[in-house]
Amino acid sequence: MRRVVPVLGVPDALVPLDLPVSQLSLLPGETTAVWLSINVPSTQAPGQYEGDVIITAIKTDAGSLAQCLGKAEKHKLYTELRSCLDIVEPIEEKPLEEMVERVKSARTSIRRVLLSPSFSEFFSDNGPVDMMDEDAISNLSVRVKLHLTVWDFIIPATPSLPAVFGISDTVIEDRFGVEHGTDEWYEALDQHFKWLLQYRISPYFCRWGDSMRVLTYTCPWPANHPKSDEYFSDPRLVAYAVPYRAVSGSSDASKDYLQKEIEILRTKTHWKKAYFYLWDEPLNLEQYNSIRTMASEIHSFAPDARVLTTYYCGPSDAPLAPSAFEAFVKVPSFLRPHTQIYCTSEWVLGNREDLAKDIIAEIQPENGEEWWTYVCLGPSDPHPNWHLGMRGTQHRAVFWRVWKEGGTGFLYWGANCYEKASVPSAEIRFRRGLPPGDGVLFYPGEVFSSSHQPVASVRLERILSGLQDIEYLNLYASRYGRNEATALLEKTGMYLGPERYTLEHMPVDIMRGEIFTACRS
Repeated sequence: MRRVVPVLGVPDALVPLDLPVSQLSLLPGETTAVWLSINVPSTQAPGQYEGDVIITAIKTDAGSLAQCLGKAEKHKLYTELRSCLDIVEPIEEKPLEEMVERVKSARTSIRRVLLSPSFSEFFSDNGPVDMMDEDAISNLSVRVKLHLTVWDFIIPATPSLPAVFGISDTVIEDRFGVEHGTDEWYEALDQHFKWLLQYRISPYFCRWGDSMRVLTYTCPWPANHPKSDEYFSDPRLVAYAVPYRAVSGSSDASKDYLQKEIEILRTKTHWKKAYFYLWDEPLNLEQYNSIRTMASEIHSFAPDARVLTTYYCGPSDAPLAPSAFEAFVKVPSFLRPHTQIYCTSEWVLGNREDLAKDIIAEIQPENGEEWWTYVCLGPSDPHPNWHLGMRGTQHRAVFWRVWKEGGTGFLYWGANCYEKASVPSAEIRFRRGLPPGDGVLFYPGEVFSSSHQPVASVRLERILSGLQDIEYLNLYASRYGRNEATALLEKTGMYLGPERYTLEHMPVDIMRGEIFTACRS
């Protein structure tokens, strides 16, 4: 159970609540939302289940509040105030910009303490509120009944669609104050990897260079480290990025390092999950040629290696065709055999879903080639994307679109790419020049409490739902064919195209219900 906290006025951050009893503090006339998730184990017997949530409104005076303040609440207050001191105390030789950020962060923490339920009786702007005796304690309870149907259908532990999402390691280093290559650094990356994996996402870490060159890696440890097999053998991980050069702590020459990594990984059964992501959105001939050069080196060690390239245009200084879209479609023939995963922007397609067929026609699956897609800055409203403020089904429809167009994988550039900060609890600021929410799908726990666990966004939960929807559609397609599954997607009104999809959740429930009824064992 999590409280939905607004970000830029939009309900998005899902801050965990203490269970089985949580306390929320609301001012008169104020409302809040709570997000309830129910995890159903794969071993759970099918059937109908019931439960309830009890919501109790309590109004107490200062005396009774002080008496009921328990050890846990006191410890929480102590931790919050202690963190404020930790933020502002080390001030020697700190740059002014960092000190301003630290003071702002401490102010946020103090405000959070003062607005906690422990001080609710002082919320009036005019000081403590006087209450009549009969108002001292006023309770009202509401019992919310929950009905859950568990179907005889298990979503596979290994996702059908590779969905690879980036995590910026430099953001982690700056905000959490961990030095690259230290034990604390490995621990921080390990925490982020394991946390994001639960969302049916295959994470990769990224470090951006000049001209959109990017170093990507899923495991920060080298291939001969035990952690490497632990990461890559996890059934929830569908694809993993192999770094082109050493991530940390290696004195080997770049070429020797790459060759050794590939030689080790090729002996593993999980090698089929591996890919190399070398450059993001090349724009000119020089950048395209850089990809070709690096890919040639990789393929000299492993002819079966997969290189992934994201793009939305051909080289601007060497047109591949008369029109921009025709040049875009011709990129596979230009990059072949140096790329195996052609990852294109959904923005280029616009509302012309039929153009996907032109792209697919250029792909050679018989030679191991794949077509993946991605979203980022675009496409914009009303097309599916994950910008803050878009509708829930609009977020979820990103993967409906992927499935209907026939993509075999998906990439998202960043899940934690907020503006630079040097304190974990610093206020979240989205990057300038990007739509709000672009590149940010979760938040540091320290922004909202003393917790060190990441805080998911509502959008991330909808991404999970969209990936689960794909499993339903694939189940139906395995029984009745892809054309019938596409017809069901359209018949229910769930998704017809990038500008024609449901704005309500009822069609989603209908689609899932029909698939269960048709495919029940």
